[in-house]
Amino acid sequence: MTEKLKGAVKQWQRYKYAAAAAVMGAALLLLPTGGGGETLRETPVRDLEQELEEILSTVSGVGEVKVLLSVESDGEKELARDTEVRYSGSTDAPEDYSRTSSAVILEGERGDESLVIRSSAPTYRGAVVVCSGGDRPEVRLAVTEAVTALTGLTSDRVAVAKWQ
Repeated sequence: MTEKLKGAVKQWQRYKYAAAAAVMGAALLLLPTGGGGETLRETPVRDLEQELEEILSTVSGVGEVKVLLSVESDGEKELARDTEVRYSGSTDAPEDYSRTSSAVILEGERGDESLVIRSSAPTYRGAVVVCSGGDRPEVRLAVTEAVTALTGLTSDRVAVAKWQ
C-alpha cells in the first residue's frame, strides 16, 4: 500500500465511529415522527376541519365539502408543576440546594391527567375549502365568512374552490 492509502485507512480507523453515528443520526431524522401510530393530522386541527365540513355542508348551496387548514402553530399548554427544593449542606451556598420539578397529576374519571394552567389555541396560516357550490359567489362568501369566524383567519387567507 502506498503511504497515502495507509494514511487514509488510519484516518478512517480513527473516525469510523463518529462517521457511523453521523449516518445513524441522519437516518433517524428521516424517520416519521409521532408515537403510537399518531400522525400529525390526528390533532384538534383535524377535529376542527371535520366540524367545519359538517357545518358547511348544511349551508344552502354548498353541497359536498372538504376543508384543509394550514397550521402555523398547534398551540401550547402550560402544565402546573410541583417544585421541591432540598437543602443538603451546612452553608447557604447555592450548590447546597437541589430542585426537582414534576407535573401535577389529577385522578379523574378518564384516568390520570396533567393539570393545565394555561393553554393557547392553534394559529392558522390559511384554509382551502373545496365544495360543490364553490363557483357561486354567494356560496363562496358564506363559506369564507364561516371559516374566518371559526379560525380567526382573514378572508384573504381562505380559498374556496369548486368541487369537480
